Amino acid sequence: MAEAVGCSVATVSRVLAGDRPVGAELARRVQEAARELGYLPNQVARALRSRSTRTVGLVLPQITNPFFPELMRAVEHALHDQGRALLLADSADDPELEAERVELLIARQVDGLIVAPVDQERSVPTLAKAAARVPVVLLDRCVDSVQADAVTVDNAAGIRLLLDHLRAQGRRRLWFLGPAGEVSAGVERRAAFQEWAARHADLWRVELGDFSIDFGEHAAGKAVTAPAALRPDALVCANDLIAAGALRRLRELGVEVPGQIAVTGFDDIALATLTSPALTTVRQPNRELAAEAARMLLARIESPQASARAVRLTPALVARGSTVPVREGSPEASREGSRL
Repeated sequence: MAEAVGCSVATVSRVLAGDRPVGAELARRVQEAARELGYLPNQVARALRSRSTRTVGLVLPQITNPFFPELMRAVEHALHDQGRALLLADSADDPELEAERVELLIARQVDGLIVAPVDQERSVPTLAKAAARVPVVLLDRCVDSVQADAVTVDNAAGIRLLLDHLRAQGRRRLWFLGPAGEVSAGVERRAAFQEWAARHADLWRVELGDFSIDFGEHAAGKAVTAPAALRPDALVCANDLIAAGALRRLRELGVEVPGQIAVTGFDDIALATLTSPALTTVRQPNRELAAEAARMLLARIESPQASARAVRLTPALVARGSTVPVREGSPEASREGSRL
């Protein structure tokens, strides 16, 4: 290739490695020659020389939850912009499997890890050990007792947006449907609900299960069949999957939504526009979460001894037909919803 371009082998190597500046015209000629010759750099050899594999491990807790594939895609794009590749692992909400996946990725010599932890307590040993070996950024979920950078959404602010919206619709009898256990997102959303409801609700109750459609169906059935004095006029669900299950069960039972019971979710996954009625929810800023996680990881790689940082991003309310009656021909009828 050097002969074809008319320069030294060392110059070609510098262009393809991208680690030293060369003239723009020369770089263009080398890259064009590489494409024409079908040249692919030896990534293993490059990693040995640079002590960097240009790969990042991403560990997600529940790949079957549509929120996480959407977040993964955003992370992959953000890392691609840095010239890094992504290795994905699913911990299946299991702390032991999470530990195995983290060890596997570290054994593959990733430059760092981005992790959405399974649990605030049970993930601590795994994450503390990992953070002592490679740069680690916690994404979407946090673990306070581990010294690692973290980027999450402001879950409390998101719940307050939903509750203020429901209050404006005249809803005063609220049930919260969320996960049991110590997942930080669930814990923060539940705590925010309880704090708000204690001040503003005429009736409130917490039902705990998991982040699933099945739990949403079960809890909604329980709400409808509760004694009249305990029945809610709104179900505040900790994520969109729970809300989708609740909507399906309410429809099966002939309950009018939002006429008799309003329903809200959290995350704004694609499913939120496909439910009947379309779901009022909180939109998480996935692109911003992913971009900040990638920036944090790069900063940690470059400055391993810097103090850990925690960033909270602001969510947005998206009001749709599950809380606001839809008028024929209105924007709500198109299922797009309004961002408030």
